[in-house]
Amino acid sequence: MANRFHSVFDIIGPIMVGPSSSHTAGAARIGKVVRKIFGSMPTQVDIYLYESFAKTYRGHGTDIALVGGLLGMDPDDEHLADSIEIANENGMKVVFIPTNDEADHPNSVKMVVSNETKSLSVVGASIGGGKIQISEVNGFKIQLEENQPTFLIVHQDVPGMIAKVSNILAEQAINIGTMTVSRESKGKQAIMIIEVDQFEVGETLKELKEVPHIMQVSFFK
Repeated sequence: MANRFHSVFDIIGPIMVGPSSSHTAGAARIGKVVRKIFGSMPTQVDIYLYESFAKTYRGHGTDIALVGGLLGMDPDDEHLADSIEIANENGMKVVFIPTNDEADHPNSVKMVVSNETKSLSVVGASIGGGKIQISEVNGFKIQLEENQPTFLIVHQDVPGMIAKVSNILAEQAINIGTMTVSRESKGKQAIMIIEVDQFEVGETLKELKEVPHIMQVSFFK
């Protein structure tokens, strides 16, 4: 049986709002991670809610927190309560889909975001105290270590991609600790998870985004 959870990491501070840190601060963090991976404002957002999230997402503010995170808001942002209206004003169509499906954690959500050029699917859970877990990106199981600097790269499976990415990191004197590469199938979408030793990576993100066949690049630290 697979591990219950695959990754744990924090990207924003401990300030929390609302009746439950799991339902507000944690939810906002999940939304913010999705926005960071996607890299821009989505125009369509489908939010699948599981178990506790599905039952209480409106009453506990999970809905506004998830959307606020997508807009780049922190959990203590004074505009968080208006996030859904702000999203609509900015052309972001949001649909909430509570489900009866079971999940590994009761506070689980799957966010599917897209625009005219790309789409992204992320599964996450809010585990309490404002902390979150991200277990899946575009159908790939991922593993990120807490406080470990990590690149997440979504790309097309074509020859030479690992070499191109490795060369860019080497040129920037960034040492690779571990690298995991997974793909849907030959020539289709693939994902790299690269743990590195450096917390500051300079222009590396910009250089990686310019590589042909790389769709999305994120860096977590």
